[in-house]
Amino acid sequence: MNVTALKSNAAPVSDTGDTPTQTRVLPIKKPKPRPQWLGRVKGVFLANIVPPVVVVLALLGFWELMLAGGGASLPSPIEIWQQSGDLIMEPFYVAGTQDIGLGWRVLTSLERVAVGFGLAAFVGVAIGAVIGQSLWLMRGVDPLFQILRTVPPLAWLPISLAAFMDSRPSAIFVIFITAIWPIIINTTAGVRAIPQDYRNIAAVLRLNQFEFFTKIMVPSAAPYIFSGLRIGVGLAWLAIVAAEMLTGGVGIGFFIWDAWNSSKLTDIFVALLYIGVTGFVLDRLVAFIGRVVSRGTIS
Repeated sequence: MNVTALKSNAAPVSDTGDTPTQTRVLPIKKPKPRPQWLGRVKGVFLANIVPPVVVVLALLGFWELMLAGGGASLPSPIEIWQQSGDLIMEPFYVAGTQDIGLGWRVLTSLERVAVGFGLAAFVGVAIGAVIGQSLWLMRGVDPLFQILRTVPPLAWLPISLAAFMDSRPSAIFVIFITAIWPIIINTTAGVRAIPQDYRNIAAVLRLNQFEFFTKIMVPSAAPYIFSGLRIGVGLAWLAIVAAEMLTGGVGIGFFIWDAWNSSKLTDIFVALLYIGVTGFVLDRLVAFIGRVVSRGTIS
């Protein structure tokens, strides 16, 4: 047998008859390289998806074990699924004016949050940018802001109802007045933190106020601004749920109050799940916009 054929992992092929034995080298198939994106997806899945799923399953299991004996005043996860699972599986059904899925109720609440929080973001960033230019002005208004930001959202509701005489603008005002304070305070801190060198460059280039705001102030103060916006959107979502419990309508807050009056405790747990997931999505959305605006400098 040929030694060269052995070294090259070739298999001798012989023909019967008088012809001499011939050697043929068989090609060795190399495994196809795995796509790089597949490894990245796997890494993201193992790092960001698996840990919370494991924790949630462990908490649900502990919850079920604690209430498995019966006689408890709170429902177990299995009971919630058996009695109110249709609210999870059918979030967008419509069976009447008030009998709609929780998905539609969340969208109704989000519409009010979008208006109230949008106004709070625009006004809050503008006021914070102005106040941040003057140390004297910041010291003058900071105690007032610190006092007003501690007022609970529902404390503003009677005043807004008296002023607007309608539940919808009253709820929007409660969102606005609740979300604006962290936006103002954080924007003011961000403007005050702009390095003096940046201000000197703006003076040398003779930038007007609009150019200074868009090219110097927003990129430099973006981490502070979007920290305030993330806090504000969370407070706005809390405020609308609380306001809807009293003003009525078809929002998610009124659904919780109506479920309590109807003794449907399992429905309330499902509604809390919707509220928590929606709040999480809103926070991640504002954080994503912050990364886009700051070009990845905000984590």
